[in-house]
Amino acid sequence: MREYTVGRNDAGQRLDRFIGKVEPGLSPALLQKTLRKKDVKINGRPARGDARLAEGDQVRIYLTEEFFGAERRKSLPAQEQKVELDIAYEDGNILVADKRPGVLCHDAGGAWSGGTLIAQIQTYLRQKGEWDPRRENSFAPALCNRIDRNTGGLVIAAKNAAALRVMDGKIKNREIEKTYLCAVLGSPRPAAGRLEGYLFKDAKKNQVYVYDAPRPGALTAATEYRTLSTAGELSLLECRLITGRTHQIRAQMAHAGWPLLGDGKYGVEKKNRAYGEKRQLLHSYRLRFAFREDGGELNYLNGVTVQGSVPAFAEKYFHWQESC
Repeated sequence: MREYTVGRNDAGQRLDRFIGKVEPGLSPALLQKTLRKKDVKINGRPARGDARLAEGDQVRIYLTEEFFGAERRKSLPAQEQKVELDIAYEDGNILVADKRPGVLCHDAGGAWSGGTLIAQIQTYLRQKGEWDPRRENSFAPALCNRIDRNTGGLVIAAKNAAALRVMDGKIKNREIEKTYLCAVLGSPRPAAGRLEGYLFKDAKKNQVYVYDAPRPGALTAATEYRTLSTAGELSLLECRLITGRTHQIRAQMAHAGWPLLGDGKYGVEKKNRAYGEKRQLLHSYRLRFAFREDGGELNYLNGVTVQGSVPAFAEKYFHWQESC
């Protein structure tokens, strides 16, 4: 028999999903069978898999130890591990990190790895005493949004489950405005405007294709842009995402005839080599919380703007600063 006390960060979850997290060695089929046999109880009463948990609930799973599989091992961030983290904003519920280009948001294999952004954030919070994985049943600080490995800039992390739920909803409903800087080849005409099209994602190639007309499987995509500076054949653009599709800015700019410098997937390799750029020059440098609906305990963020760092390429090629 296994027993768990539902904590603050576990509350609100479905029972079956909670058990799947705390007992990953228990097969889904066996879990469903155990639920049907009423061998899973909340506060002493048999419960269905879709039952919602409340803080303080006692969950008991009546199975012998052999059915639980290998004992779950929590990968703990080392207390002494060095943290290399640039923080643009932090409060008791969220943290906004300014990710460096080349850093993965998550480990590709799904395991805990000390060099990823989320691992650095978890280590930082553990060292501060704000998160203790040994006291949590199923929650760990998590990223609310992601950016590509070679893209730098702002990424939001939730420190608790309630903040994660709110942020996930706000991102899904496009209530967080995201502004990027990028360096492109060419001079956009007009100098400011809006790109609209349809993006089709090829999951196997991890590549998207832009079309000017609707197409089966393609999603609408819209990006507003304005030119901030020019230097020879290069232009520095500010882009605001209206939609948030995979590789949206990179693919739409290339489709319009202004590919990002350094972009090995959608750019011009000859130009990339000439400038010595091996990563797309794209940086998420501003977030604005623009809630249209209630944000619960995160309502205090409504209207707040988080400003990140000016990327190195903006200074290198355009000598551009935020005050310009």
